[in-house]
Amino acid sequence: MHPPFRTIRISDPRFSSEGLRYVTVKSANLAGRGDITFWCPELPDAHTEPLPLVMLLHGVYGSHWAWTHNAGVHRTAARLMEEGYLQPMVLAMPSDGLWGDGSGYLPHPQQDFERWILDDVPLAAAAAFPELFPTGAASTLFLTGLSMGGFGALRLTAKYPERVRGVYGLSSITHLDQMSLFVEEPLSAYRQPDPANESVLELMLQNRERLPPIGFDCGTEDLLLEHNRELHHALTSHGIAHTYREWPGGHEWPYWERHIEDALLFFNALLPAGRNS
Repeated sequence: MHPPFRTIRISDPRFSSEGLRYVTVKSANLAGRGDITFWCPELPDAHTEPLPLVMLLHGVYGSHWAWTHNAGVHRTAARLMEEGYLQPMVLAMPSDGLWGDGSGYLPHPQQDFERWILDDVPLAAAAAFPELFPTGAASTLFLTGLSMGGFGALRLTAKYPERVRGVYGLSSITHLDQMSLFVEEPLSAYRQPDPANESVLELMLQNRERLPPIGFDCGTEDLLLEHNRELHHALTSHGIAHTYREWPGGHEWPYWERHIEDALLFFNALLPAGRNS
């Protein structure tokens, strides 16, 4: 038994490939079980330093396997490490809780998908890789995600800035209202008691003095482009430091497969010896 989980199941590394590990835990925050895909690089036997944890959040309709099997992010990370551009880090790819077309990574009346991400997933990482997180949950946490996952990453970082070392969003939803572009569930099912908790910008303004480094990008043919531009301009006008870039591409996996590399390198540059990228 691994508190706070009543049950946890971890895949046997003998039957895994490419450094992937699969974990299922029973979480009180989910009122049920949740799945997480982890990736860990090959490390020398003498390695004893705790590793950073990069959490990648998927978009609507997806699950824990989306980043590996639609974008091959573990192969991108392995290549960047082999080329010397990226320090060793563990990737954690949780499901969003599998509510409706997408939970939004928000608190719901019976399930707290926010706490699932911030509390449960890091503890599950420590359970799956105790040798890499000897003191428990990772002390260095980075958040990234695409579309709804970008919303989750940016919003959670803005709301809990002390928990996150850096954040990077790809093709991100920037306000809860934009979920209506993707899901069939009514927005009333997602509404928060405080409307500020539905807006990335409002939360960033509330916590502007405590925000970690922020980066985000969007494709020039993406249906969320104007929303990302608006967030960029608003942050600029309020003097909130951030990195924003636009690249050719739409709201699609080829774009995210290409530009998740930018997120990983963004995080690497925030690590003590990471400015070799």
